[in-house]
Amino acid sequence: MKKDEIPQDLSALGKITKEVCYATDNSGKYTTELSSGWGVKIDALDVAWGDIEKRIAAAKQKVLNKEASPIYFFMEYRLMDLSILADYTGFWKWQIKRHLKPDVFSKLSDKKLQKYAEAFNTTIEDLKNMTVHED
Repeated sequence: MKKDEIPQDLSALGKITKEVCYATDNSGKYTTELSSGWGVKIDALDVAWGDIEKRIAAAKQKVLNKEASPIYFFMEYRLMDLSILADYTGFWKWQIKRHLKPDVFSKLSDKKLQKYAEAFNTTIEDLKNMTVHED
């Protein structure tokens, strides 16, 4: 791709950041240029974020139906899996699986809930109520 052909389609991230692309200059040598976005990539990211939003909504509904604990909602919301959450909290994965059960979650100590709250960047009260505050 030539320097003057680098796409500059405005995306949601275009105002925040730019992407480095490689292109050829007038003499045919490779150089770097900044791109504010590319339509095809923007569409793909929009589809991916749509899928994530559906997973978050499904997780919230499972918690409301008492099929899972609020930990499940926050795992989806913060894009975490068992391994990542285990690393953040120090709990074993099997322990987290148990804590995903509503009846087990309701009996967790404040000390354990605090570990989850810190991992999810929230408070114990907001964890229990599935309240999200974005700064």
